[in-house]
Amino acid sequence: MFEVVAQMGVIIFFGVIWQLFKPGGLDPQVLRKALTDTVYFLLLPALVLSLLWRTELSVDSFRIVILAITGVLAGFFIGKLTCRCCNLPSATAGAAILAAAFPNATYLGLPVLETTLGSWASGVAIQYDLFACTPLLFTLGVLTAYKHGSGDGGGLSITAFFKIPAVIAAIVAVILNLSNVAQPQFVFGLLSTLDKGVVPLMLFSLGLSLQWRKGEWKRLPIIIPIVLIQLVLMPAIVLLASYPIGLDGRLLTAVVIEAAMPSMVIGLVICDRFKLDSAFYATAVTLSTALSLITLPIWFSFMENLQIPLS
Repeated sequence: MFEVVAQMGVIIFFGVIWQLFKPGGLDPQVLRKALTDTVYFLLLPALVLSLLWRTELSVDSFRIVILAITGVLAGFFIGKLTCRCCNLPSATAGAAILAAAFPNATYLGLPVLETTLGSWASGVAIQYDLFACTPLLFTLGVLTAYKHGSGDGGGLSITAFFKIPAVIAAIVAVILNLSNVAQPQFVFGLLSTLDKGVVPLMLFSLGLSLQWRKGEWKRLPIIIPIVLIQLVLMPAIVLLASYPIGLDGRLLTAVVIEAAMPSMVIGLVICDRFKLDSAFYATAVTLSTALSLITLPIWFSFMENLQIPLS
């Protein structure tokens, strides 16, 4: 996995370099929005529809969702306790709690799982995110941002969850899956062509999104504990929680790796809309993403040493 993560790290690094040098004079944030909108509205829904239509939905799907919820709630409450102990300002505390609780389950998790474990693992990433993390983000996450911020959210609410193209695609895919509707060859070919662009564009866009503002290093004593919650405590808690519910083997490996993802990038949107400490959140995303290139292979090796079969 070290080589795979290194390759993905290089693609992310290309995005960072693009920010610095602006090839062709194009504003990096304009490029990032164009790429992320393409993924958000077209490529990711195609991937979700393709995967969930063909993925076997069983009791293991329920176990994946339970573990994902467990991880997010654990990160949320530990993050909240950490902020209380550090006596952080309300806007910073809100950003810190979001950074501690919500992993980058799709934009980084999906490429990592697909590349290291195989295409089957992409379905785990989709279920982990769309069936657990995203609903919690638009309920618990939005309520937290509202409580700690001063903005109105610009209409961001639970109703917005059902307008997300990937969520709509997931609902359609689950209905088709449970109805045993066969995927026509033409549709399979079309969706397969579209979803090939998801991984590289996600990684490159992530690099374009990373930010480190001047003076943020002074807040590292506060940021590092939040990052450790996301990269160390959350996957450990998910692993421990897996034993009572009976998830094991390659599925557990995929779920633990998902739980070990860095803070999600989309949290920046929530921080901006509710006037939380966006600089703190951006730094937490950047630091956690950089450190995850080290911690993810460690978690993968740890799961292998547990002698959990990967196939």
